[in-house]
Amino acid sequence: MSNTAWENLVKKQLKTEDINAILTKENLEGIIVKPFYDEVQQQLINLPKVEENTHLVARYHESLEEDVYAFLLDHNVENLVQKTIFVDDIELAGHISPKEEDQYFSLIDVFDEKETVINDQLVKELLAKQFRRNICINISLHQNAGASIYQQLGIALAKTKELIEMYGQEILHKLIFRIAIGTNYFFEMAKLRAFKLVFNQLSKEYEADEIPYIFAETSLRNKAVFDNENNLIRSTLELAAAMIGGADAVFSNNYLVERSTENSEEISFKQQIVLAYESIINVFEDASNGSYFVEDITRQIAEKSWAYFIEIEDGGGYMELMKQGIIQKQIYQHALEEQKWVEEGKIKLIGVNLYPKSEVKKSAEDLYNENEIKPVRWAEMFE
Repeated sequence: MSNTAWENLVKKQLKTEDINAILTKENLEGIIVKPFYDEVQQQLINLPKVEENTHLVARYHESLEEDVYAFLLDHNVENLVQKTIFVDDIELAGHISPKEEDQYFSLIDVFDEKETVINDQLVKELLAKQFRRNICINISLHQNAGASIYQQLGIALAKTKELIEMYGQEILHKLIFRIAIGTNYFFEMAKLRAFKLVFNQLSKEYEADEIPYIFAETSLRNKAVFDNENNLIRSTLELAAAMIGGADAVFSNNYLVERSTENSEEISFKQQIVLAYESIINVFEDASNGSYFVEDITRQIAEKSWAYFIEIEDGGGYMELMKQGIIQKQIYQHALEEQKWVEEGKIKLIGVNLYPKSEVKKSAEDLYNENEIKPVRWAEMFE
C-alpha cells in the first residue's frame, strides 16, 4: 500500500483530514514523533554490546546458586565459583579479593551527590581491585528522581569526563553505567542505543573506541504500593526494552514496593528468565536496528543528550553545576512537569490515576525538593 493510500484509509477511519492532529502524541522529551515512518535520514550502524549475551542478574539467595549465573551481592558469600558478581555494598567491595577466574563488577557510586564530591579514596581502592569493571556511574538515581532521558545521558557523559580528567583516559574501559529503564517502551530502547552512540563519540575524543558497559534495572518511579500485578507488567516491559536496547546486564527490582518476600524476589528474577528463554531477546546484539521509528528517536535523543553534555561542560562541569544547585533545579523542573502530567492523566497509570483507588493526597510541589536529587514515585501523590 502506498503512503497516500495508507493516509487516505486512516483519514477515513478517523473521520478527519488532519491525521497528524490526532496521531501525533506530545512528549516531555521534546522528541518529534511522526504518525508513521517510511524512511530514516541515515540508518545507524549495528550498535554492539560488551557482553555476548545479556547477564540475567538475581539478588543473591542460596536456593538460586545452582541455577543462576549472575548475582547482585550486598553481603559476603563464601565459595561462589564461576559466577558473575555485581557488588552493591561499599564495605563488601572493600574486602573482596577476586581470583583471576572470577568476574566481579562494582556497582558502588563514587559520586557523592549530596556533598557534591568524588570520593577519591574510594575510586583508588576500587581501581586497585581485580574487577572486570571497577567504577560505577549511577544515573538510575536521576531517572528515579524525574530527570528527562537527555538529562540522564548528558549527566552520564559529564560524570565520565570528570573521572577522565582526574584519573586519565584509561578509566574509560573500567566504567560500568547503572541505568534505570522507565515506562516509555520504545524511548527506553532508544535511550540505551543513543547512549552507546554518545559514549563512543566521547571516547573518540580521547583516541579510544569504547563501548559502554550497561547495567540496566527496572525503574521505581512508575511503581505503586497497592498495584503489585501492574508493577509486574510494567517491570516486564522495562526488562524487554533493556534487552532489546542492548544492555549488558539486566536486574529487576522487587515488584512489591517498600517490602519484599522470598516469593516476590523469585518472581522478579523469573521475569528475566521468561523473556530470555521464551523470546531469546537477550542474545541479539542490536535487535531494534533498522526500525525507522527507533532509529529516528535514537538519533534525536543522542543529539539532545550531547547538547546537554556540552551545556554542562560550558558551565564548568557536573560537580561545579551541582555545587551551584543548577543540575538539581533542572531535574526538579522536569520532574515537576512530569508529575503534573500524571496528575492530569496525560501519563496514564492503571490503578493510580486511571481507575484510581483514591484521590490526590499530595501536590507535585510537596513531593520534590529543588535542592536535592531524590527518588520519587509518581504514585506517592495518591498514597
